[in-house]
Amino acid sequence: MPIYHKLGQLPPKRHTQFEKPSGGFYYEQLFGTEGFHGMSALLYHLNRPTMVREILRSYSVQPQAAVSHNLTARRLLGFQVAPQPDYLESRVPLMFNHDCMIGVAAPTQSLRSYFYKNADADELLFVHQGQGTLRTLLGNIDFAYGDYLLIPRGMIYQIDFAGADNRLLYLESTSPIYTPKRYRNWFGQLLEHSPFCERDYKLPTHLETHDEKGDFLLKIKKQGQMHEVVYASHPFDVVGWDGYNFPYGFSIHNFEPITGRVHQPPPVHQTFETSQLVVCSFCPRLYDYHPKAVPAPYNHSNIDSEEVLYYVDGDFMSRNDVERGMFTLHPGGIPHGPAPGAMERSLGKTETKELAVMIDTFRPLMLTPAALAIDDGRYYRSWLE
Repeated sequence: MPIYHKLGQLPPKRHTQFEKPSGGFYYEQLFGTEGFHGMSALLYHLNRPTMVREILRSYSVQPQAAVSHNLTARRLLGFQVAPQPDYLESRVPLMFNHDCMIGVAAPTQSLRSYFYKNADADELLFVHQGQGTLRTLLGNIDFAYGDYLLIPRGMIYQIDFAGADNRLLYLESTSPIYTPKRYRNWFGQLLEHSPFCERDYKLPTHLETHDEKGDFLLKIKKQGQMHEVVYASHPFDVVGWDGYNFPYGFSIHNFEPITGRVHQPPPVHQTFETSQLVVCSFCPRLYDYHPKAVPAPYNHSNIDSEEVLYYVDGDFMSRNDVERGMFTLHPGGIPHGPAPGAMERSLGKTETKELAVMIDTFRPLMLTPAALAIDDGRYYRSWLE
């Protein structure tokens, strides 16, 4: 996250004594990535952040592959995934590889009975339905429909939902998730041609500082295992922090589409990237304005990537028979394109109201049993007249 932010109390110089008004010292912690090379933040705790009281059970949460070698275009009915009360238990992995996991969740209750940390992956949550507050040890972020929430690996968090009707798309990435490099200058500032800017970010506010001792359950995901650890002090005991490594939000409604005289390729919709995948936002926009423009996308071959589209809202002009909450998977190795009639329907149109999230992975995706359970089984034939 190439932007500086700070909250709370800080000493004038890092790595120096920071005394409590009542006596004693605050405890400094470097929250960093890629050793001491990547982005980091410096945190100041009331208590030592290392106070493990008990290590309880560990259990596997590694997804299982029902299809490990896929060349079938698929349509998954995401809203058929049943709601579950618990936040983690509601998360259903659908597609994965060594670099990422893509799934959906429909939690009906807030996460308050324990704390969660993903020690393996950055998490990107997309809020399809619901609103609430992401609560972290670095501050809180209010969220609503259409928000992306980027939670860096190792971040301890809880999540409050305002109601029971919640739908999330989630992505776990073993590579750090950044804004696209081509949008930034060498200092990290977003450039003038970027479809969004720093002003659009939802930064952490309202730093919660709890000075509590007791038994605090923390669930930590690492190497496909969930580890239950009991801490002797409240994880949200930070009095201040500054740096570049922190959670933030961004609304898909603040993405400003790039258009042209002829059809623009998917990279103009790019919102996030890692070394192994990209995330794009398809938003309402004006169509191409060349007098002979074909607004519908042209047929193209996925040779080096797998394309996953998640339909959020509106009328997605290149497809037939897609609804809110559906996925389409276009695997590498076989071409795909607009549905029959979509190209002709698009001629003369001036705008689209579509809203969708696309995840393109650079390595093949495997499908879980849960994905097959919501696969309509017919999509690969949808290009026949």
